[in-house]
Amino acid sequence: MDYLSSITSPTLLIDEKICRANIQRMAEKAKRHGLNLAPHWKTAQSRMIGEWAKDYGITEISTSSIKMAEYLSGQGWSTIHIAFPFNVREIPRLNKIATDQSISVQVINPVTAQRLVDELAVPVEFFIEIDAGYGRTGVSVADFGLIEEILLIAKKSDKLNFKGFYLHAGHSYYMPDIPALYEQTRNALEMLKNKYSTEYPLLLTRTGDTPGCAVMEDFGEIDEMGPGNFVFYDLMQEKLGGCDKSDIAVALAVPIVDINRERNEILVHGGGVHLAKDVLLEADGSNNFGEVVYLNESGWEIPEVQNRSYLKSISQEHGIIKASDALMNVAEVGQLLGILPVHSCMTADAMGGYLSLDGKIIDHCEGSHADK
Repeated sequence: MDYLSSITSPTLLIDEKICRANIQRMAEKAKRHGLNLAPHWKTAQSRMIGEWAKDYGITEISTSSIKMAEYLSGQGWSTIHIAFPFNVREIPRLNKIATDQSISVQVINPVTAQRLVDELAVPVEFFIEIDAGYGRTGVSVADFGLIEEILLIAKKSDKLNFKGFYLHAGHSYYMPDIPALYEQTRNALEMLKNKYSTEYPLLLTRTGDTPGCAVMEDFGEIDEMGPGNFVFYDLMQEKLGGCDKSDIAVALAVPIVDINRERNEILVHGGGVHLAKDVLLEADGSNNFGEVVYLNESGWEIPEVQNRSYLKSISQEHGIIKASDALMNVAEVGQLLGILPVHSCMTADAMGGYLSLDGKIIDHCEGSHADK
């Protein structure tokens, strides 16, 4: 019995071969540039996929929450970094997990630094997150006063240990000139390393956005990279030039529930609660919530450009496909189609698990099977 016969409702499929190839390619790139690869596991959120990553020499990872760090701890990772401005209300949980697992956190203000100094029971390392233009979070790259205030507070404790500077150039998702952006990133981290390496000779610098890590070949003096989306990729990354559609490792299997042949539209069971609502714009200004692929026993087939079909609208449970003539000719009620996601991180989080092409359930931190 092939994996498709077991599917009755929206199911997130994962092609292990593609996923492994993505991990291997980024691991080889990091090695080629002398960088440590510590991928951000906010995309995969999976212990099993973590085991695949270890096959390519990856020994440490990042998470976006302490919950995810708890889920992945005890799995043989040398270090787990929580790549989110640390929430001081979770210090008791941090103390518990850091007892048996090497953990680092992100600090962006003196209040958090002081609370950690006062309340840590076990040693924890920290990065200072730097903002060099993204504007979401972090200490301004030129705010040496704030940087040094955080460092001075940390010196009061033997529990809170400075590890280095972390910079997520998230604006690479919407700024077309990635080389110029990365020059900004390199310059910022190199300046900080030069300024503070005398006092902290072991300090590290890390950057982490997938668009930049996928396309750039000049990382300057940066020590580590921590991209996340590259494990699966998605249509957004393809649009940015970081991958091809054939590199996308996940597809949402959705059943056809109705066909409107007058409008060349297909109604599927698959909506916002499955894909999230990230969207791309078509050339005519219409919305694209995901593109159709044809499922088969060995995975999926990407249609030729002239036969492309896509989700034009979604609601909570429903999706409407703007279908090509080629798709209309073969579509049947009850048939399964695959949807390549616009943003695989959000789709994976919404679905909370994966089905491999050999019919195995692959875990996810948010899944009902996950340890609570």
